Amino acid sequence: MDTNLLNNYVLKAIDAYPYDLEETVENLNYALSYENTNAYALYLMGRLQSEQLGDYEKAKYYFAEALASKMDFVKVYPKYILVLIWNHDYDEAQKLIDFAFTVKSIQKGELIVLQAQLLECQEAYKEALKTFKKAKLYVYNNSFMAFIDSEITRVKNKIKPKKKKASKKKKTKKGKQKKKKD
Repeated sequence: MDTNLLNNYVLKAIDAYPYDLEETVENLNYALSYENTNAYALYLMGRLQSEQLGDYEKAKYYFAEALASKMDFVKVYPKYILVLIWNHDYDEAQKLIDFAFTVKSIQKGELIVLQAQLLECQEAYKEALKTFKKAKLYVYNNSFMAFIDSEITRVKNKIKPKKKKASKKKKTKKGKQKKKKD
């Protein structure tokens, strides 16, 4: 197989995604017909399945195949973990996060944010907040820092309503007890 032709199809698919999905799919199909283990083509097909078509099972298949082809392909891990979270495969997502930390040159800040999002989905909000704050130690640009700050604010807003409801119940109980004494 002529790798230049294969790379040409993969690059055309990368260039077209996500703006021209028809061209993306056409070029990915050509690339995968030449080499069905091309990690980048499999990765992009997984993104297409999850982000555009919402087929998480197919996306999981393509991401798993991409990693089977090239374990150190660091772009796959965050997208694959997100798909597992979206598909409510929390145990599998946790295992992949744990493994991803062992991969050389992986972005640890991004993985820690995904860990926090997983905890949030499992309704462990306080632990998610701690994890988001830990992620700030591994962030090296302002836009990602701002993103983490917005995530922290969002999770805090999920916690606050629970506290307010509990305090209102206490006040109503105290008010009833005072009325009974009178």
